[in-house]
Amino acid sequence: MDSIRLETSAHLLPDITNIPLSPGKPESQPILVSESPLNPLKIPKAAIRTSLQASTIDAVFAAVFSITTGGILLSNFLVELGASPVVFGMLSSIPMLVNLIQPLGAYFSEKTTSRFRYSMWIYGTSRVLWLLLAVGIWLAGWGVVDSHQLIIFTLVIVLTTHLLGGLGGASWLSWLAMIVPRRLRGRYFGIRSSVASLTNLICVPLAGVAVSTWYGGTLQGYGVVLGVGILAGFISLGCQYFKVDINPQEQNRCGLKGIGNRQKDDGETGEDRNQDGNILHISSNPQCSIPNAPIWQNKNFLTFLGYFGFWMFAVNLSAPFFNFYMLDTLALDVSWVTFYGSIQAGANLLLMVIWGRLADRIGNRSILIWVGILVAITPILWLGVNGSNLDIWLWLPLLHILAGGTWAAIDLCNNNLQLGIAPVRNQVNYFAIAAAVAGASGALGTTIGGFLAENPISGGLPGIFTISCLCRFVALIPLIFIQEPRRKPLLQSIREFFDGVWDIGNCRRREEEKI
Repeated sequence: MDSIRLETSAHLLPDITNIPLSPGKPESQPILVSESPLNPLKIPKAAIRTSLQASTIDAVFAAVFSITTGGILLSNFLVELGASPVVFGMLSSIPMLVNLIQPLGAYFSEKTTSRFRYSMWIYGTSRVLWLLLAVGIWLAGWGVVDSHQLIIFTLVIVLTTHLLGGLGGASWLSWLAMIVPRRLRGRYFGIRSSVASLTNLICVPLAGVAVSTWYGGTLQGYGVVLGVGILAGFISLGCQYFKVDINPQEQNRCGLKGIGNRQKDDGETGEDRNQDGNILHISSNPQCSIPNAPIWQNKNFLTFLGYFGFWMFAVNLSAPFFNFYMLDTLALDVSWVTFYGSIQAGANLLLMVIWGRLADRIGNRSILIWVGILVAITPILWLGVNGSNLDIWLWLPLLHILAGGTWAAIDLCNNNLQLGIAPVRNQVNYFAIAAAVAGASGALGTTIGGFLAENPISGGLPGIFTISCLCRFVALIPLIFIQEPRRKPLLQSIREFFDGVWDIGNCRRREEEKI
């Protein structure tokens, strides 16, 4: 396989209309790359383009699968079966708690020799299990199983499939991190997330109409929609066949070479090079952390864990209760709540690509700090809402637009910052531990928030919003001490943040001229 030097121009982004997917066996023996600091696998440019193309199409079909196996459709299915509030509490806590199994999944994945085959085993099994629920719905229609049995069966499948997802999540993220060049991460993940959001905007209403108007009833209608979603899930797995495969054993051996000779090219940047002079690691501060040190010695990543864990705790103190606040306290009709949700999803879709380009320009940490401040004050803004016409037609839509735009930046930059500071060797272990910390912290925040919301001493929901606001501000403090590779100090990046916001259009025109 001929190797090339990875470029970072926008023309390397996947062009969905111009890049055909060519069949072929995923590469199982990657070789060294010299350009991307956290991507030591030398992959031909054509293979990168095809892999990103396949991953984008994968996101579309995976979104369809997620729509039919979770969210409002699954909740409505359980409501039709007469599920109790305890069931819905379990349904919301399972996705967060199963992240605790991610370190075990990381251990298993590192014993394999193919990210592709490991993903097929994990997610293929997960999607097959959903077929059992479709069969259960068909049996319920014939009176073979009753509603209570079907509820228990649904919870078992949800728990099992999420456990499987926990075993494969870190490996999948590491696989994609090795394929996407560093300087394209913001733009690429922004586009990928926008495509998935657009799929949600289109498919959720269509699926809802199909379920509610199905001639055999809503339960049978959900069974049909579920079958379509499972088919989309298998197509999603098929797209991964066209992505360049990564051998975890080779990845870890390549990462081990990054401990070799270190050279500094100037006062700001430190570079690790192998004996051939190829760059293996670049950091904005050579005194940062040793790139291949164990996790407990990697102070930079431990600082990120402190931020990420407390941030998830602070956010989930109040996040589950905003819809409840509108439905219960403000007594709004459910149609208004779904309308606001669509507004928020639209804002997320429109701004995701912009945040991605800005993240590539100035870095993720600066965006997380400044946008994090807006996210931190958002719960306080809800305290002035009283359900008047002005609030319904103006204030609530503005709040949801703000939430959609800011959370697009938070989700994207949290993911990219994690990819940027995790070393190549044993990278999957870093991702697994971060997911486990986030899951445990989020579940703890939701639980404590529920108890505080029912306790009059804490002030009910207004008190929860205030406490969450204060905790979010505290959670942002560790971000100041995180060293993001190849980024300038915080004060300088603050100035570039405002310059970059106004200069994105000019930057895009300059890149097009270079192409």
